[in-house]
Amino acid sequence: MRKPKIAVIGGGTGISVILDSLRKKDVDIAAIVTVADDGGSSGELRKSLQHITPPGDLRNVLVALSDMPRFYEQVFQYRFAKEDGPLAGHPLGNLIIAGISEMQGSTYNAMQLLTKFFHTTGKIYPSSDSPLTLHAVFTDGREVSGESQLAKHSGMIERVYVTNTYNQDKPVASRKVVQTILESDLVVLGPGSLFTSILPNLVIEEIGQALLETKAEIAYVCNIMTQRGETEHFSDSDHVGVLHRHLGQSFVDTVLVNIEPVPKEYMTSHQFDEYLVQVEHDFAGLQEQVPRVISSNFLKLEKGGAFHDGDAVVEELLSHIRVSS
Repeated sequence: MRKPKIAVIGGGTGISVILDSLRKKDVDIAAIVTVADDGGSSGELRKSLQHITPPGDLRNVLVALSDMPRFYEQVFQYRFAKEDGPLAGHPLGNLIIAGISEMQGSTYNAMQLLTKFFHTTGKIYPSSDSPLTLHAVFTDGREVSGESQLAKHSGMIERVYVTNTYNQDKPVASRKVVQTILESDLVVLGPGSLFTSILPNLVIEEIGQALLETKAEIAYVCNIMTQRGETEHFSDSDHVGVLHRHLGQSFVDTVLVNIEPVPKEYMTSHQFDEYLVQVEHDFAGLQEQVPRVISSNFLKLEKGGAFHDGDAVVEELLSHIRVSS
């Protein structure tokens, strides 16, 4: 029997937890990574090197899927000190990805080269080969442009969409992204920020349509904590409702939700100030929207934050996968 084909869609920090556990399994992995980040190092590089997609999320995914020695990882992830002038705050890996993207003529080509160089388990595709700008329309009608700007505005987000940053062309998916989704046995969304890590991929029309057409099982790994400026007061059912509303119909088959309580005294707000409270569990609301709800202990308390236990999530995902012929 062939290896199960699994596509994981989202942003680098969130899905890296799942990818790190998946690469230890006998599966065929493809990571589809958002390119709408315009904050921090990625944002600065976007200003300096136009037409290069932001490298930060891709860097984290590359590390998660690589078998590089720990020292190499530390070198790749090294961030220049704040007193280092124009290099201040840039991880070395971001500069490498940006440089090779320029050399190879596209970020897609750069990632194919780097996956070989770092011996990754699986493929890595930017969701688009052009840098994208994320736009959010709030329920009161206001519109905000730029991923990094969303959390600065109060109110509820009604919907998001993306545009090409440097031209008026319609955003399109990178090569092999649509084919990967259509040929997968399992597509995993998240974990990660709903409006800024997951949806920027799904609202690229080709990707959204592929998710509606694929025969793959589509699983959503719901966030453990709500996020300031994005999902305040959200239940797990609310998260799924937003996904379905953006694609115009129900498409998620399975939802994984953590039901293990996060100790109130545990969260250190100075480290993770974007997190608010634990996402409320609405089992009845989920049952109305998806065929399968998996409620379990997926919690991992680490470094003052509440994260997903990647191994527990992957074991649950693989236990339900069906390999098509």
